[in-house]
Amino acid sequence: MNTLNIDLETRSGADISKTGVYRYAEDENFDILLFGVSVDHGPIRVYDLACGETVPEEILAALSDNSVTKYAYNASFERVCLSVWLRRYYPRYFKSCCPEDDPASGYLDPSAWRCSMVLAYYNGLPGGLDKVGAVLGFEQQKLKEGKDLIRYFCQPCRPTKSNGGRTWNLPQHAPGKWELFKRYNERDVLVEQQIQDRLRKYPVPDFVWEEYVLDQKINDRGIRIDRQMVAEALEIDDLSKADLTAKMKKMTGLENPNSVMQMQGYLAENGLEMETLAKKEVAAAIKTAPENLAEVLSLRLQLAKSSVKKYQAMENSVCGDGRCHGMFQFLGAGRTGRWAGRLIQLQNLPQNKMPDLEQARALVKQGDYEMLNMLYPSVPGVLSELIRTSFIPREGYRFIVADYSAIEARVLSHLAGEKWRAEVFRTGGDIYCASASQMFKVPVEKHGVNGHLRQKGKIAELALGYGGSVGALKAMGAIDMGLEESELQPLVSMWRDANPHIVQYWWKIDEAIKETIQMRVSTEVGCVRFEYVSRMLFIHLPSGRRLSYIKPRLEPNQYGGESITYLGPDANKHWGRIESYGPKFVENIVQAVSRDILAAAMKRLKDYRIVGHVHDEVIIEAPAEVELSTVCAIMGQTPEWLPGILLRADGYECAFYKKD
Repeated sequence: MNTLNIDLETRSGADISKTGVYRYAEDENFDILLFGVSVDHGPIRVYDLACGETVPEEILAALSDNSVTKYAYNASFERVCLSVWLRRYYPRYFKSCCPEDDPASGYLDPSAWRCSMVLAYYNGLPGGLDKVGAVLGFEQQKLKEGKDLIRYFCQPCRPTKSNGGRTWNLPQHAPGKWELFKRYNERDVLVEQQIQDRLRKYPVPDFVWEEYVLDQKINDRGIRIDRQMVAEALEIDDLSKADLTAKMKKMTGLENPNSVMQMQGYLAENGLEMETLAKKEVAAAIKTAPENLAEVLSLRLQLAKSSVKKYQAMENSVCGDGRCHGMFQFLGAGRTGRWAGRLIQLQNLPQNKMPDLEQARALVKQGDYEMLNMLYPSVPGVLSELIRTSFIPREGYRFIVADYSAIEARVLSHLAGEKWRAEVFRTGGDIYCASASQMFKVPVEKHGVNGHLRQKGKIAELALGYGGSVGALKAMGAIDMGLEESELQPLVSMWRDANPHIVQYWWKIDEAIKETIQMRVSTEVGCVRFEYVSRMLFIHLPSGRRLSYIKPRLEPNQYGGESITYLGPDANKHWGRIESYGPKFVENIVQAVSRDILAAAMKRLKDYRIVGHVHDEVIIEAPAEVELSTVCAIMGQTPEWLPGILLRADGYECAFYKKD
């Protein structure tokens, strides 16, 4: 036996869309109903565990045998579920690769597991099994009845008189549906095998699978949640919403001030017409509205603060060990291969800027709503800034947080050969000051001479590196930061004049990709190579990883020129043709290379018990003997595949997660 292709059908009292698989699998009602498996790509067998069948001993033994490769679509689901199931029913067959004091020790070693969803992501395909089958045009695809069958057999049902008061639908309650469910399980194994067969010519490299194994161990380890803090924050949020709603009712006389229609009517009656009450529009209106209306809008803005929903996500997903597991989706960001966030979404937490963070946190943890309300102008604002601090290390440990300084700016400068920027990084200068100095041809020092120009350098750096123009500056908040409309186009021109090699790099990339697509030839720009194979555009990165674009072609665009288009999921996750051009591909390349630099650092730090990471940052749960300087030194090493790039990692220690 060399390989297993596995698909499970399970049940649980937990809603997996809210809890994630780890909390789902530890629910008291969790069990495996159907075990679909193919041994060595042979006939698919469905073991009906719900009706008393058992899985053969040799297959059970293979689940912990690293000489047998296990394949599944979204393999983390099967591996986590089987970990819990084996520990419960067949503990002699359960083996972990982690020491007992590591929270990851409760799960099967991921080293011999391979995920076909990762294979799909690596080749530019969507995430869902049904969507992959549709895009690849399989004759036999995932059965569409699956969602109804899962709802019927895998989720609790409402007890009624007609169903005898039962809370679960069992096979005997609908034999016909059950037989269809078994065929559904079998078909999923078949579709998963077809994906492997179809993409056999485009394999995931071994070093990327090593990254996947590390990713799974980090997800298995999880990150500890301060459960008391979360519970009190949710209680305080309820009190705050009740107070804010009462104030709005009193000020407006509305029965339901949360109603968009009622609020728009009230504002219109008082001379303020608003087509939408979206946060951005409300925030803009506050600046010019009469004082009484500005206060109403401010209260509405506080009520609408959605970031506090992350406390609810923590409460939903925290497991019995007090940790949240499964927060990272490997290769989940399709264009770049970056990790995507799941559950609590560590990648988009609000920043904390409060000077008295510890005091505010202590008040929330004590549940002292009255004091918070008295000391701070916005309780929802306080709760928002404190979300990060709900992540805490285990007893006797502390967090070491290390991140790269200006990683994307460094990568872009290195790839494009913009030497003045490299000198700024070499000498430890401030890139925003240096950029402003280069643009305005005067010295610029932070909090010093011409310091007011630094903000313009910063907004230009953040908005213009990937072909952005006036619209990008506005989207980045240039007007809100005090820049005049008349300043924006000159700012674009000055930044581009100051960075000629970057501008040239955009169009070299554009030209190379067009030549590759048109002439079916391999082209190179610096250390990046482009290749067209079997209606696929591959961008080969310095690390050895590649980016994949399906069925690329050149098409006329609205400006009378020619754009590159390819098939992929758009911003709304709809599959279709996406238009792109040189600077956008440069953005993909830079972010992908930055991701690979972080991944290489995480592999070097694999023995340091990483519990979380963001695009340029790692969070380590560290005992006293691990030194911050050691972690930063390891992280700051130059990868051998990108010689000459200037990296710098800085960090800090903390008793709870925060932005220092």
